[in-house]
Amino acid sequence: MKIVMLGTGAAIPDADRNDSGIVINVRDKWYMFDCGAGATQQMVRGHMDPTLVDIVFLSHLHYDHIADFPYFMIATWMCNRETIPTVVGPEGTKHFVNHLLEDGAYAKDIEARAQFPNRAKNLHVIRPNVVECEPGLIYEDDLVKVTACYVEHIPREISPCFGLRLDTVDGQSVSFSGDTAPCDAFVELSKDVDLMIHECTFPESALEFRRKAQVGTWSHTSPIELGKLAKRANAKSLVATHFGHFDTTNPVTKKLMAIHMPEEIIGPDLLDEVTTDIKKNYDGPLRLAHDLMRIDL
Repeated sequence: MKIVMLGTGAAIPDADRNDSGIVINVRDKWYMFDCGAGATQQMVRGHMDPTLVDIVFLSHLHYDHIADFPYFMIATWMCNRETIPTVVGPEGTKHFVNHLLEDGAYAKDIEARAQFPNRAKNLHVIRPNVVECEPGLIYEDDLVKVTACYVEHIPREISPCFGLRLDTVDGQSVSFSGDTAPCDAFVELSKDVDLMIHECTFPESALEFRRKAQVGTWSHTSPIELGKLAKRANAKSLVATHFGHFDTTNPVTKKLMAIHMPEEIIGPDLLDEVTTDIKKNYDGPLRLAHDLMRIDL
């Protein structure tokens, strides 16, 4: 199994981190988890063919996890995709997809491109199969099965959010939290997993500032909490991701992040703080994600 982190940032524009996206390769099949801005380009940048991805799992419907989906669909159609993709996501995914493609935002683009014979003959591949999922087994083929649990990020009455776990026929396993506050259900989903990929959006030194500013501290997991969760799950290794731009050196991104934390503390040194705080409770192998990081299991 090969796992590639396509995007490891959060919701603010960041020159160094694309939005959430992961691609997993098991033998000859490719699976995408989240499709945030830049995911398709990142596959090409990493010498991976996006037309080979036949299934996309969306953890939730925040824009930094789904914004690249129309690009992915239209670009791979134009590049002679052969199979109809499937997208699996929470309630609301059908509405999202139906308002994007032939009957939605990109209708005129698709109509124009479909005038060319090469595009018209494979027009069916831009009509994805859409599955809205519930907790439990949400997908299975001859190589993998994927299970889901609710996690705690957006209030469920607005939009359910899912953590996901992929198990292979070779006995390998990886879980992905999506975005979430500390969540017992995800700990159970991740029990004894070979690799836990979990959000860790803000460092401890920024959280008090965010509490005073009332900008959503409840909806994410801190480094200290993440270490505790990984230990409870007995995760064999851990990747922390979805960093809230706290490590940037870009002056524009730093300015945009000032609402979330003191601008003067933002910088790469905060990655050391995150590592130290996770390791207070978790002593297994730990990686801090960066774009196009590859993990082989």
